[in-house]
Amino acid sequence: PYPKDKEEMMLAIDREWTALMRLVESLTAEEMTTPDSGGWSPKDNLAHLSVWMDFMVKHYLGHQPEHIVLNIDAKTFNGLDEDGQNAVIFERNRARSTDDVLTEFKSTYKEIVKTLNTVSFPNLMKPFNDDPSQPSVLESVLGDTSEHFAEHRGYIERAVKANKS
Repeated sequence: PYPKDKEEMMLAIDREWTALMRLVESLTAEEMTTPDSGGWSPKDNLAHLSVWMDFMVKHYLGHQPEHIVLNIDAKTFNGLDEDGQNAVIFERNRARSTDDVLTEFKSTYKEIVKTLNTVSFPNLMKPFNDDPSQPSVLESVLGDTSEHFAEHRGYIERAVKANKS
């Protein structure tokens, strides 16, 4: 069920952020950079989440074109599905330091909270670009925040557990 108001939405986002950060803060430096079976480390997951939080603000709230926000030329972007986009994001961020990724991750989160606090709940309930065939902006916000945090927290937990086995 979706939140019934802005307060409930912000609480859901904060709850999943807090759970994710609790996990991240429990990891050692080595665990943060140890890849899972798919090649992604917890650090890579956080870089991915940062990009998609930024995307949510700039595209779904700011209406900037997708390829511009993701910094992928239009021709390449048009030939990519979501997995292809994620592969570009992964390659672009994989050599970054954990400290750099964490700093950006926390900063991006602060910015999205600040931005979301300026948007009315009725505007979040509208379909993207006022197109009735599109999901609500709220669905996109949750998809790139609380739901995405929970999804990647699960990936990180499973990877850390598997790497300890």
